[in-house]
Amino acid sequence: EFRKVHQFNVFSVNSFVQHGIAEYLKDPESYMNLGSFYEIKRDLLTSYLEQSNFKVITSRGSYFILCDYSKISDLEDIEFAKWLTIEHGVACIPISVFYKSKKQQNLVRFCFAKTEDVLHKAGRILSTI
Repeated sequence: EFRKVHQFNVFSVNSFVQHGIAEYLKDPESYMNLGSFYEIKRDLLTSYLEQSNFKVITSRGSYFILCDYSKISDLEDIEFAKWLTIEHGVACIPISVFYKSKKQQNLVRFCFAKTEDVLHKAGRILSTI
């Protein structure tokens, strides 16, 4: 039964989405500048994080900035992510959730695919931690 569902979910595309994508692709300006668009956002959030106790691990080709938080806390990454969200209002993604072994490295990642206002607000908060 799973194979039947998989067959129709993966190999069947609804036509209105195909038409929408075709329309979007007609204007190269809408997608050819995405790299620099996100680079500006990455650099904006990175500039704040470099003023903080987070250690930034440079990223390329991602919507996320990876950070070591070991200067800030000894909490495991899931607990740190909860603490940061509850106490400071900034969400992050703990890295251990991507490992079967729940490997602990004191790393979290921040998404920078946000508006500049959100990045400035989060950056100001993170730079004080």
